Amino acid sequence: MKKILLATVAILATASFANAGDTLNLYNWGNYTNPDLLAKFAAETGITVTVTDYDSNSSALAKVEAGGSGFDLVVPSANYVPVFVAKGLLQPLDHARLANIGNIAPEWVDVPWDNGRAHTVPWQWGTTGVAVNTSVYSGDPNTSDIFLNPPAELVGKVNVVPEMADVMAMAIMHEGGVPCTEDLTVLKRVRDLLVAAKPKWRSMDYGMTEKMSNNDVPASVNWNGSTMRIRANNPAVVYGYPREGYPVWMDSIGILSDAKNVDEAYKFLDFIMVPENAAMISSFARYANGISGSDAFMPEAMKTAPEIVVPAEFLSAGQFLPTCSASAAALQTAIWTELMK
Repeated sequence: MKKILLATVAILATASFANAGDTLNLYNWGNYTNPDLLAKFAAETGITVTVTDYDSNSSALAKVEAGGSGFDLVVPSANYVPVFVAKGLLQPLDHARLANIGNIAPEWVDVPWDNGRAHTVPWQWGTTGVAVNTSVYSGDPNTSDIFLNPPAELVGKVNVVPEMADVMAMAIMHEGGVPCTEDLTVLKRVRDLLVAAKPKWRSMDYGMTEKMSNNDVPASVNWNGSTMRIRANNPAVVYGYPREGYPVWMDSIGILSDAKNVDEAYKFLDFIMVPENAAMISSFARYANGISGSDAFMPEAMKTAPEIVVPAEFLSAGQFLPTCSASAAALQTAIWTELMK
């Protein structure tokens, strides 16, 4: 879920992986991991965390599935967790090794994608909508038409993040369908809509926090926390909740089946379920988390931010994305592949 794409970075570590026993290798979305959190973890445990960034669930899955990555932990979105599990890429969690497992908020325990938290614990959750610079476009931001039928002021200026599940879901919901639909009539409309829209886009790029802060890009499909960070730098930017429908997501963190630093991974999972530490994750990336008691440590600005608190009129338009069937995924992938040409 979740973010400026950076090159692979090492935080508190050398560029290469250190020896097992004093290090932990985290594979996570870009600009999504608080360096201060990692410094605190290192100070308390002596374990150095190395972070490698990815820009989409599909690229993370492909890298892990290829094997030999050297990563210990990964942070897939809800609709991808069952895929990682089905492919045998995540270890079942031993809850006896997680003293703080009871800190997971009740509503985030028996979740459809990981019932009882058998394989993952919460990282952050949020929504995918559109970010719009009102100094360029002063119309209604609460619609997927911002990128599917760009208004004249935004033609050639809109960015679309390269996250297939989010973009396809928004286009499907715009056309009256449900995420993971196999209705070929709906999907034909979606395909035609996306293909016609793409020439009106500026880019398909991941990192908008800096670019929109600097007025380099005036509109983008974007995540709510990233947009809150943009607004802090550029008050002209607002976050739109598409009334046609928008994704709600949670990113969760699990231990990879071929992890080398398993003891260290368990220590990290337990560490991030301490309310104060969960709040450190949220205060950096500006997304909510799933840990009870963390609100007391959260920045005041997050408690009332329009990017975090969904307006009542748009609550019903948000949908958690399910894990698509193989046939539905194949149909979406075919459209996405054509769009990428």
